[in-house]
Amino acid sequence: MKYQELFGQYPIIKQISILQFIAYMGAWFSNVAIYSMLVDFNASAFTISLVTAMYFLPAVILSPFSGTFVDRVDPKKLMMILLFSELAMTISFLTIKSIDDVPMLLLFLFIRTSSASMFFTSEMTLMPKLIKGEALVKANELHSIIWSFTFTAGMALGGVVVHSFGIKSAFIIDSSMFVISILILSKIDFDIEIKKVTQTIFSSIKDGYDYIIAHKEIIKLIFLHGSVGLTAFDTLVTLLANYHYKYIIAVPLAIGLSNATRALALMIGPLVIQRWVSKTNLFYIFVFQGIFIIIWGFVQNNFYSGLVGIFFTGLLTTTLWSYTYALIQERVEHNYLGRVLAYNEMIFMLSNVFTTLFIGIMVSFIDLMWITIILGVLFILVGFYYRSQKIWI
Repeated sequence: MKYQELFGQYPIIKQISILQFIAYMGAWFSNVAIYSMLVDFNASAFTISLVTAMYFLPAVILSPFSGTFVDRVDPKKLMMILLFSELAMTISFLTIKSIDDVPMLLLFLFIRTSSASMFFTSEMTLMPKLIKGEALVKANELHSIIWSFTFTAGMALGGVVVHSFGIKSAFIIDSSMFVISILILSKIDFDIEIKKVTQTIFSSIKDGYDYIIAHKEIIKLIFLHGSVGLTAFDTLVTLLANYHYKYIIAVPLAIGLSNATRALALMIGPLVIQRWVSKTNLFYIFVFQGIFIIIWGFVQNNFYSGLVGIFFTGLLTTTLWSYTYALIQERVEHNYLGRVLAYNEMIFMLSNVFTTLFIGIMVSFIDLMWITIILGVLFILVGFYYRSQKIWI
């Protein structure tokens, strides 16, 4: 199925894709501004890693509750509230003036990321209720490409705007994107049945947990999907820019170009290798992902060779993310989708938090190169776990 066919058969997927494009562009546009602000404040490596962790930690804490809400609340109303929350927090970034305001920055990030995480869960729970089979896999793949493209464009444009016009300008432009997202969402009609839930919230949470525990294959798939969180390189890229690249190029541009280069690969990767992806050869994709990360570790100290290295680290990541996500969606009953996907998001974000804090702590003991190599080796080990468990059978 081609994307034109997907849009032709399911026009609502086209509307959702446009919404994703604008909303995700807003989510990534101000990242460079935040990291550049931290560098201007002379923040420590641990502070930078703590701020980065705040992009992921809310999903870990709130996932059991967010999944329950997603399963019982009208998706359009919920998504509208969440977009307004992201808008309000983005505007609040304008109040951050010095290193003393970092606790407030952490709070604003926590609220915005909580909203973004629940928005994502709402979308991914909605998809299997609208489409199935090959169309669902294709929609997931399209979602990954949109995410990667907006990450690319958001980081690159954000870096240019911060360098040329300042940090505040990035936050103002970012806020306008959420306003546009709200207007787009107001025009979309989700024609799905909303079943009345009689369980209490805590009973619903327990029911979702019991469902996962009773299905061991879902636990294995959640673990596999969570391993993609080992590619949470934001702290690594920021530290490389601050330690090595600032002598060659301005820090905001270094951060923006590095992330944009990787994200370009995230976008291109699925288009190049999708025809070879299957359950049986997923093992090789995990292994090659690890090898590419190890190679980047050896060349990353030089800005230009580092760009080549980080490009290759992104070629397989989107495929790993979208394919393992589709495997989970296919295995879960519709009544449990919101809760299971929320728990899945919790494990995925916990993996991101682990990776981020690991980088922030270990940089005091070993070189960034060895930290990167360790992350690559972990991917190879996950590949062998996948093969040993015979999950594709």
